[in-house]
Amino acid sequence: MAKGRGEFTDVLIKRQILSPDQLNEARTLSQQTGAKVQDALVKLGYCSPEDVMSAIAEHSGMQAVNLAEMTIPPSVIEMVPESVARENVVIPLAQENGALKIVVHDPTDFDTIQKLQFILNKDIQPVLAPREQIVEAINRHYGQTETESVDSMLQEFTDTQIDFTETEQASSLAAADDSDAPVVKLVNLIIQEAISLRASDIHVEPFADRVRVRYRIDGVLVERDSPPRRLLAPMISRIKIMGSIDISEKRRPQDGRIKMTVQGKHFDLRVSVLPTNHGQSVVMRILDRNSIQVNIKELGFGADDYKRFQAIIKRPNGIFLVTGPTGSGKTTTLYSALNELNRPDRKIITAEDPVEYYLPGINQVEVKHQIGLDFARIIRAMLRQAPNIILVGEIRDQETADIAVQASLTGHLVFSTLHTNDAPSAITRLQDIGVPPFLVASSVIAIMAQRLVRLICPKCKEQDKPPASEIKAAGLTPAQVQAANFARGRGCSYCHHTGYRGRQGIFELMRMNSVVREMTFNREPTQALRRQARLLGMRTLLEDGVQKSLTGQTTLEEVLSICHSAHD
Repeated sequence: MAKGRGEFTDVLIKRQILSPDQLNEARTLSQQTGAKVQDALVKLGYCSPEDVMSAIAEHSGMQAVNLAEMTIPPSVIEMVPESVARENVVIPLAQENGALKIVVHDPTDFDTIQKLQFILNKDIQPVLAPREQIVEAINRHYGQTETESVDSMLQEFTDTQIDFTETEQASSLAAADDSDAPVVKLVNLIIQEAISLRASDIHVEPFADRVRVRYRIDGVLVERDSPPRRLLAPMISRIKIMGSIDISEKRRPQDGRIKMTVQGKHFDLRVSVLPTNHGQSVVMRILDRNSIQVNIKELGFGADDYKRFQAIIKRPNGIFLVTGPTGSGKTTTLYSALNELNRPDRKIITAEDPVEYYLPGINQVEVKHQIGLDFARIIRAMLRQAPNIILVGEIRDQETADIAVQASLTGHLVFSTLHTNDAPSAITRLQDIGVPPFLVASSVIAIMAQRLVRLICPKCKEQDKPPASEIKAAGLTPAQVQAANFARGRGCSYCHHTGYRGRQGIFELMRMNSVVREMTFNREPTQALRRQARLLGMRTLLEDGVQKSLTGQTTLEEVLSICHSAHD
């Protein structure tokens, strides 16, 4: 930078972002630590990285860009190999009039710019952005082209053709905790990649000639490249060692937990190993501790359901059931209710199988079948600890159901889950398990069925008109269609070209009242209960989902793929 023109900090002072005293403090810090003045300013919290960048840009007559908002076309990304981008912390932005715009974070680093001109053999026009943004953009963009780190790793394996003999000794050698071992790297990369893609599960499935790796992202399985078959034994051994699972046992299903820190965030992975006819298949469930501090507002309730839900969980006693298939967010809903109720004056105990997330301030007990510690025994012991609120992971059998009912009748609020398709059928299910109808009628206060629907990606959302068949299946009237605000995602790099990003719940909340209790008592069939509940204002899952598609949060197609249509 030409000294004659002053410093970039003059721009910051002129814009009144920085005072001369703060600048002196930053200069002193930079002399003591050897860091650059701009880094010192950010570290002291006087400026944001964006402020510094725009000041440097103005001072050196360059353009500053905000990479967080941008999607760079793959044709441009291909111009700079990933290794060059990562090593120099630069990323190509666009090609204009034969010159390549490249994003850098330090305008004074002429060496890098010259080196890039030499490597790429192009005229280079530097543009500025904060370093963190460039790193994040490299991860985001190169993650989608074929130069993926996991891919290059697999390529390495295929090139070197190491012969892994399937003996115990070899697999334990490969799994020895040597972080340079290629298999160790591969497993870590797979987990890191899954986390950066916001996956909820990683599936490693063996077949006759390959190993299939799939990630479940927003509820949909996406296939990754297949590692060669000979890597199966060392990969499984490595995963088992991380999860403290016995690697010599190959014939029985096993479970374990892995604790990992990726980019400063803590993740727990629940590992389940199942022997299949081609070898052991592994599923790792990624539990992000931050995702569980969900506020009830963020679950996706409509305004009226939100009020009802709040009223139900504030009740002093009774059973509140949440139903739905595996992976429909039941645990998250119940945990967010517990978080809301978790105050110093309430004692909350949970019995879970297994404990998925650790919640501060709540006593969590894990079911251990080997020693006969099942739900029923835990609940009995729990009641001696005089809790106000009890969460029972799942009601599976009559014994658990009976004790849960007794607990709710003796002044405890009991939360639990049940596997049924909708809210009214939970009542019939409890009776099938063996709970007398009069006990079901007097103990259950509400039942909520839920599913998760994918939300339209905010970055590439556009107006849309669903086909007539979908409108008919959803049972919409012409007036509703007229007033609707249908949308869909076009597909961009932010949502990995799926058009969806993130998920929210759709709910069917059925409160018990005297009429429904009477019907329960008389063992009336599910259809009759459903009709009555709808008369009392219960929205079905389909209606709640359709409501979300009318306001443009999700698509009709997504809702219909998850709920039965109105004519079933």
